[in-house]
Amino acid sequence: MTALFALFSVPLRLALALLLASWLTSEKFETRILRGAFFLPSVTSTVSIAVVFSWVFATDYGVANSLLTRLGAGRVPWLQDPQIALWVLILVNTWKQIGYDIVIYIAGLQAIPTELYDAAAVDGGRRMHVFRRITLPLVMPTTYFLLIVSVIESFQVFTIVNVMTKGGPASATDMLVNMLYRVGFTLFDIGTGSALAVLLFVILIALSLIKSRIIGRKVHYEA
Repeated sequence: MTALFALFSVPLRLALALLLASWLTSEKFETRILRGAFFLPSVTSTVSIAVVFSWVFATDYGVANSLLTRLGAGRVPWLQDPQIALWVLILVNTWKQIGYDIVIYIAGLQAIPTELYDAAAVDGGRRMHVFRRITLPLVMPTTYFLLIVSVIESFQVFTIVNVMTKGGPASATDMLVNMLYRVGFTLFDIGTGSALAVLLFVILIALSLIKSRIIGRKVHYEA
């Protein structure tokens, strides 16, 4: 489940963060307010966020089901359905972490020389073509950094899972760190818990090396 969580949450986070950062690069007063609004969840207590979203997605009294009921739809067991619970956690974790990604992406986008965009405009380059040929290659160092950080964070996700689902239902959200905590600190099987911690360390090192070989070679740090 940890691998699935990382596989779906990391691309979603980075894609949304780059899209929103491209929209928030201007120095207008409104965009500054929005930057702060997006960044606020990343510095908010994870426990508080998990508790609030547990109320939001509660089956009987949650805000999400109240809205669905008003729209004429039935109630959805957001945190009780094994097919849905993992996606809810991905949504909550993305909402929690995306503000940090946006701020880093904004810094990377603002470092791109404006002369390149001016030259593309003179040549009649379309917006998508400019984004693909100029923005994406020059923001690759930022993307590479955020990829490393977000993968590590996704493999270490614990608080949201422990508060909202405790690994359920039917182990559909039982992450590696959650399993480590349960084995080591609830069952007091220190040997197995230590083995899981070492396994997590090895997985993260291996993934970092793989990303360095595959993506790191394509990253250029000069504009």
